[in-house]
Amino acid sequence: MIDMTENIEAIFLDLGNTLRILLNDEEHMQRARQEIVRLVGTDEDPVAFCAKLEERYKGYRKWAFTELSEASEQELWTRWLAPDFPPEKIAPLGGELTFQFRQSKGRRVLVEGGREVVLELHKRGYVLGIISNLIGTREIPEWLKADGFEPYFKSVLLSSVYGRRKPHPSIYLEAARRAGVEPVKCVYVGDNLKRDVTGTRDAGFGMVIIMISPEELAEAEITDENRPDLIIHRFRQLLDIFPGGK
Repeated sequence: MIDMTENIEAIFLDLGNTLRILLNDEEHMQRARQEIVRLVGTDEDPVAFCAKLEERYKGYRKWAFTELSEASEQELWTRWLAPDFPPEKIAPLGGELTFQFRQSKGRRVLVEGGREVVLELHKRGYVLGIISNLIGTREIPEWLKADGFEPYFKSVLLSSVYGRRKPHPSIYLEAARRAGVEPVKCVYVGDNLKRDVTGTRDAGFGMVIIMISPEELAEAEITDENRPDLIIHRFRQLLDIFPGGK
């Protein structure tokens, strides 16, 4: 049996449901909702207003999935989320509004073993990177700095900055280019059987790993098109898959 990990030099990670998980923290969420209505300048109830934003966000997501594109924060709010407010007021607030909108969904924390795995893989000599579909440009850089992760990730590519979304192969190719590693020597670790497998394959990555719970896996339909090279259930399993000595 061929060891597919033998030639891997770079490990790219997804964020949501892979390196980080979302917690339902009502106090955290309510502060964000209140800040959104304050910034927009509406007297609507924060919960009701954010529920309206969520409905509009579904329309944006449909467009983004179809086009495999990510709108700028300014366009997100002036075109999709708050088109009924003066664009000259909303556009400059796009970055902060997007940040607060993300916070209104919950509090994001590292997956169990996240720090241990990142530091150990870096110590073992792997180039580390992040590829993620994400609205907003400030959240991830601020988080990487606050948690002391900046030195460990050589290539961080977010759809909100790059403009293209997974599974468009260009986002994977650009991430590999920034890491200075050939795509065939890269692996991507994600959680979505459709999005995270097809794009990785089309980009010529050497390997794709999907982290999924046994319960979700039991409900999933695995086909030749979305079949990953490996399936794991816990983030710490990456330390068993990728040895040292790089």
